[in-house]
Amino acid sequence: MADNVVYINVDEGKKRVMNNAKLYAKLLNKFKDDPNIHDIETALKAGEIENARNSAHTLKGLAANLSLTELFKQTLELETQIKAGSINMEQFAVVKETYEKTILELDKVITEYA
Repeated sequence: MADNVVYINVDEGKKRVMNNAKLYAKLLNKFKDDPNIHDIETALKAGEIENARNSAHTLKGLAANLSLTELFKQTLELETQIKAGSINMEQFAVVKETYEKTILELDKVITEYA
């Protein structure tokens, strides 16, 4: 993954909450407790495809709503693969790495606006 990847579009995210930076920071902080990344991994390992798809769909939606751009993009690809029945665990690894990098970026935004 390239270093110039945009993990969070802060301006877009703040617009979604009427430019309330503190609210945006609060929502980002709450996102850190979301279990869906772990639920996807657990479901994939257990062969629970529908549960994996549901968790990927939820994570994708959260990423979109919070303007977590790269996480949205990578989770969309994973969800598409799951729906097509061609699950690629390498794509899950990309999603997980993107999630971890997004969390690091979240911490910077939260510190700035909280």
